[in-house]
Amino acid sequence: MEFKHVTVLLNEAVDNLNIQPDGIYVDATLGGGGHTCLILSRLQAGHLFSFDQDEEAIAYNQQHLKEAIASGKLTLIRDNFRHLKQALAAKGISKIDGIVYDLGVSSPQFDDSQRGFSYQHDAELDMRMNQEQELTAKTIVNEWPYEDLVRILYRYGEEKFAKSIARNIEKTRHHQPINSTFQLVDVIKEAIPARARRHGGHPAKKSFQAIRIAVNDELGALEESLEQAFDLLNPGGCISVITFQSLEDRLVKTMFKEKSSLPELPPGLPIIPDDKKPDFRLVNRKPIEPTQSELMANHRAHSAKLRVIEKLDS
Repeated sequence: MEFKHVTVLLNEAVDNLNIQPDGIYVDATLGGGGHTCLILSRLQAGHLFSFDQDEEAIAYNQQHLKEAIASGKLTLIRDNFRHLKQALAAKGISKIDGIVYDLGVSSPQFDDSQRGFSYQHDAELDMRMNQEQELTAKTIVNEWPYEDLVRILYRYGEEKFAKSIARNIEKTRHHQPINSTFQLVDVIKEAIPARARRHGGHPAKKSFQAIRIAVNDELGALEESLEQAFDLLNPGGCISVITFQSLEDRLVKTMFKEKSSLPELPPGLPIIPDDKKPDFRLVNRKPIEPTQSELMANHRAHSAKLRVIEKLDS
């Protein structure tokens, strides 16, 4: 498989890692290898560990980056980035100098009609980033109770017609299973008023996002991974995170703010004790967004936001 993917905010994300030629770095979301290739170009005696749970991404990059692997500069790890500490510890690594996350679904996953991620292609409902896990979109749609469907549609899709959609899913599957993406699209469309369907993009977009996030526990995995990344980071090291939807961005923004803010202190303290000062600083208070030229060249860049945080010297 040709794993073609145009990496969004490529230079901005890597530039903000301040790559040291002999440093230890992590690409938490290998995908098509865009960030990995750029980081490798700036390493000399350093090493890069690149994670992906998608077997096709790993297989593609084993060929595409075989020289870097053979030279000892690159190690590919097929695992969910929520296992960051454990996977790195197995390689003898307890500290890193920087890590980049490029979140969401990669273009090849969306474009491969057989993966079931897209409402634009008819395929079996799947949506797994890790093809070996048991839970699929088909299981959620056909087996999860109404209350759980409403919860994920509201929480992960911010879908205001969540109850109506969940009710129609429940009614439809009572007569026959919902096995394909186009079947699900029809069920969703039927549940949304005609007037609402005429605005705001494809009517199934929010529901497909919600189900995909639930299948892969994307927000839970991100929260766990970032907590580990904070612990792994050496002083002067940075975490770059590119998000593509508001829920991810809100989570990253909140976690970064917590790590870089002063704790509640008694009023009137003349100075702030060193042990109360935050261990991190925000590199950019407002997210970095794609330039106009990048937006014109890559339509999938339009919702991208980059946030960066740096570990301070203790």
